[in-house]
Amino acid sequence: MTEILKNIVQYFNYFILLYFLAIGSIYILLSLLSFFNLKRYLNNQAFKDLKDVFKLKKYKSISLIVPAYNEEAGIYTSVLALLQLEYPEYKIIVVNDGSKDQTLDILKEKFNAIEVPYLPFGNIPTEKVNSVYICKNYKNLVIVDKKNGGKADAINVGINISDSDLIIVVDADSIIERDSLLKISYPFVENENVIAVGGTVRIANGCQINKGYVTSVELPKSWLAKFQVVEYIRAFMFGRNGFQIMDGILIISGAFSCFKRSELIKVNGFLKNCIGEDMEIIVRMHRQLRKENPQALISFIPDPVCWTEAPESKKILGLQRKRWQKGTIVSLLLHKQLFFNTHYGLLGMIVFPYFVLFEMLGPIIEAVGYLVFFVSLIFGMVSLNFALVLFSAAILYGIVLSLLSVIFEELTFRRYSRLSHLIELFIIAVLENFGYRQITLWYRFKGTLEYFLGDRKWGHMEKKGFSS
Repeated sequence: MTEILKNIVQYFNYFILLYFLAIGSIYILLSLLSFFNLKRYLNNQAFKDLKDVFKLKKYKSISLIVPAYNEEAGIYTSVLALLQLEYPEYKIIVVNDGSKDQTLDILKEKFNAIEVPYLPFGNIPTEKVNSVYICKNYKNLVIVDKKNGGKADAINVGINISDSDLIIVVDADSIIERDSLLKISYPFVENENVIAVGGTVRIANGCQINKGYVTSVELPKSWLAKFQVVEYIRAFMFGRNGFQIMDGILIISGAFSCFKRSELIKVNGFLKNCIGEDMEIIVRMHRQLRKENPQALISFIPDPVCWTEAPESKKILGLQRKRWQKGTIVSLLLHKQLFFNTHYGLLGMIVFPYFVLFEMLGPIIEAVGYLVFFVSLIFGMVSLNFALVLFSAAILYGIVLSLLSVIFEELTFRRYSRLSHLIELFIIAVLENFGYRQITLWYRFKGTLEYFLGDRKWGHMEKKGFSS
């Protein structure tokens, strides 16, 4: 019996080794794909002045939908910044989702709001709309007050009210680059088959913020936030950028995402009461819209278009990662028909299975793998040589990938322009693999267990906000 158990443990350790080698190899492949995609993108952008391009080509009208719940602290500054973006024709629709604080009163007072009749253009089912306001000082600003129904429901109200070509969903506390609308809408102008576009999101902690804009890019003081800077660079530089080559974008950041309004109407908007509505809508658009139009494309631009606040406490980080994990599981299970479905090409045969095996099940496999490995090491069931090989697969791959992502950032967008930034990012890229990575694994593992044990709660995310 003891010998059988020993063999089982050894085979499981070999399985974990193969698992780490597989995921590391996949990321190396994604990094190579990302390099060529970035090179192609930057070459295409080198001779473009987007302002001139939009003068020559028919631009798309845009509605920015800003769902707001208890945002009294920063809503005025956020909306004021959005009103100064560079774009020929856009409107802002702020949807107050039944806030319990003074969010609505601040908006009405600061922008001289006048109530008008509610005349929706769409008919996506939503909670009751209480009132709609236009503003004397800003003709392109609309304020909506509605019964609380969650973020997805608030977005759907905005979609119904909008009559624009494109919908951009913006978190109330996101910091948007002035030329973001020009950049993120261009793929729709360039290719009529594009139905959704995402862009790179960066960490704003530590940066200097003035009147709702990032005026100087700095690294955070908090080590927890520093680790997330490298993590975000890696995720967007390699993950989203690499999957773009395979037409396999499954996630667009909920902090800033752009959609063709007509396509959102076709899929009946965002799914209400869904933990990960930002991922679910993308997977659903792949599943439903590509049936009627196989050329339908969900795209990604590597330009940093949005800045967001990262958690600086382990408690809030844990809530965030558990929520992300639950959202991933929901999205994948709801659309499990894509799994190894040849109809969806590389998305169905490679990308979706990757997310199931490495994103949904990964935390369980890794956590159990670490536990079994350390127990077998303590009891002498694995050799030191095997331990070193497994360590290399689990840790060194991560270090190499993080260092590569920092190098790619330096060679392309160079938002962290000082030498001291680069040195610190290299140090962070190494250190994040010793502690931070294991902490986030634990939170993802807990999120997975909670989901399958029936805990589907969203969790309240507290944010400090930024001083301007």
